[in-house]
Amino acid sequence: MAEKLTLDLVTPYRHVLSEEVDELTAPGSVGDFGILPAHTPLLTTLRIGELSYRRGNEQFHVAINWGFVEVENDHVTVLVETAEPADEIDLERAKAALGRAEEALKKLSPEDKEFAVMRSALDRAMVRIQVAGRQTRR
Repeated sequence: MAEKLTLDLVTPYRHVLSEEVDELTAPGSVGDFGILPAHTPLLTTLRIGELSYRRGNEQFHVAINWGFVEVENDHVTVLVETAEPADEIDLERAKAALGRAEEALKKLSPEDKEFAVMRSALDRAMVRIQVAGRQTRR
């Protein structure tokens, strides 16, 4: 049985990271799930949320935006639209985005075409703020 997982996190714009990790937790479309070494093969979708992984005693956090995860032979591939590690998030920009989304949603009803777009923008901003507040924990 393998003792580590190889995690590759990729967006259409860059290869965000490639790490040997002990475990990870991801925001699945139907709920959060964890992956440990020797996990059964898996292919599933991801929602806007926080992906976290542990390497030794360190915990790392990444804000992600929609995508897929595949697990096979202790290799985890995460393909997402965007991914921002906690230390790369501009907190002021995230707060500004949150304010814009909140203001827009006040003027929209759920029937409006833009409602879902602005709701997703709100969710992304909230996750980015949450993740930015997390430091690597030892």
